[in-house]
Amino acid sequence: MSTKAFKSEKISQMKEKIEKAKVAIVTDYKGLSVEEITKLRRSIQKEDGDYMVTKNTLAKIAVKGTEYEVLTDALTGPVAIAFGFEDQVAPAKALAKFIKESKKGEILAAAMDGKLLSAAEAKALASLPSKQEIYAKMLGCINSPASGIANSINAVMSSLTRAMAAVRDQKSA
Repeated sequence: MSTKAFKSEKISQMKEKIEKAKVAIVTDYKGLSVEEITKLRRSIQKEDGDYMVTKNTLAKIAVKGTEYEVLTDALTGPVAIAFGFEDQVAPAKALAKFIKESKKGEILAAAMDGKLLSAAEAKALASLPSKQEIYAKMLGCINSPASGIANSINAVMSSLTRAMAAVRDQKSA
């Protein structure tokens, strides 16, 4: 495969990921070994995302004309891009966890909904609850009043049953 064909294939792969992505997070991967990058990539893939190390020039071409074009200035030096396809928070959480454990790498910037997020904002994104956590909290809020009503009705029925049993025992004695 010629170099030009290889580059155009890399650009098309990245464009495909960009079209599906809900968030893109630019990270510095300096100091990471291939095994560590692979481990990070696997953890992000478990969260329905992807982690891609690519040349900055190819990345700049791929993001041109998309909502992630705001990342162009952040694409300097040895960087990789993490994409989140279903949840905006999950890849940020996976990155933050990896950086905290390995003490290597750094979140440089992120883009979401066409807006550039600074490194601090991208790190704050990792502290937000994930989709599953939000769904669980919502379900708990919805379920709580119904559970309270069911428990109250059950308590009344139990009291009534005990009272009837006491009356029955009293009359039979």
